[in-house]
Amino acid sequence: MLDLTGLVTMPAQTWGSVRLVPLVRPEPIVDLRLHARVYGDELSMALLPDRTVYTAYVPHAFVASWTGDGTPAAAYGTQLGEPLRHVPIRTHRRLVQREAKNRLRILPLHLALEGYLALHYDLPGIAWEEWTRAAVAGGLSPRVEAAYSGAHVRGLDDALRVFEFHAGQCGLLLYVGDTLASAFVTPHPEDYRALHPTLIRDLYGELIYEYALHYPVRDFRAAIDDSRVDTLADLRREAERQGEEWAAFHDSVMAGGLRAPNVRDVYRLGRFTLQRFLPVFDRFAENHIGEMITDDQGRTAYLKTFRLSQAQVRRGYLLSRLAENQWSLPDTAAALGVTTGELRARMDRAGFGHLLRPESRVGGHIRT
Repeated sequence: MLDLTGLVTMPAQTWGSVRLVPLVRPEPIVDLRLHARVYGDELSMALLPDRTVYTAYVPHAFVASWTGDGTPAAAYGTQLGEPLRHVPIRTHRRLVQREAKNRLRILPLHLALEGYLALHYDLPGIAWEEWTRAAVAGGLSPRVEAAYSGAHVRGLDDALRVFEFHAGQCGLLLYVGDTLASAFVTPHPEDYRALHPTLIRDLYGELIYEYALHYPVRDFRAAIDDSRVDTLADLRREAERQGEEWAAFHDSVMAGGLRAPNVRDVYRLGRFTLQRFLPVFDRFAENHIGEMITDDQGRTAYLKTFRLSQAQVRRGYLLSRLAENQWSLPDTAAALGVTTGELRARMDRAGFGHLLRPESRVGGHIRT
């Protein structure tokens, strides 16, 4: 589980199919601050260290500022206006760019998405005859996945607009059709208030888009036993008990799938560490990719997640099993308990059929 120590779950607010669960910090983090830099609607390209190119819709960046001695960090302010439309494409040197001694620019969510797209990107040095020459030479390039802008998720705009902030709120868990769509955590309440509007510009999976169309949610009503209430103090105590029961149910049941099993460190920011994570691609559970900044005790200061669709989970699962078996189709099929023909059909349904030679013989290979 992600370490959300220091964050308190508050009662949810619902709007149509959208449920928003506030996260409050009684003690905000002051030596790490975030603000947004708006880019607009143009397509963006980031040049990666291995000379591959990551291309995506990147409407804004987050800039993290920190201090090395625990003193409050400066907040540079955030301006969110209408998207710019006059520039057709924007080029970034990399997904994470240091701008000053204590300032780092991050493309939110894209660090996590690039990690998923790069999963087992290169095939091994064995040219199995089942694979095309292009697959052996270029790996999975081009690797493409689809996502939806929050502007296309039905009801999200209204839900974010009418949302009521809590004192000390530093984060939010966003559900659509009572399916966890995204988690967003910031270090400081002022950061969250400034960055709350960016949620409508974020990317969401196909599952979330579909659930917004078809699955309304019901509100949870507090059920207070009036036989236990004689005074205003009794009423307050019962209301607090209901809030605690809601938070316990939410944290153990609704948010139980929010895990980060495969974590990779990306950048050091003083006592903080920028990380990204991948799931284990369990086909029968929630699977989230994401990025986070943790402090020197492992507690989450910043968090942004993306819920994978079932199709994306299947693709990640297939790639992981193929990589475990050195991309040998017969060995992978045996590990999965299916025939080679069934594995080929499964790969075709997952969108990897173009990597396989239709006339290849089962089991043959040429060493490179």
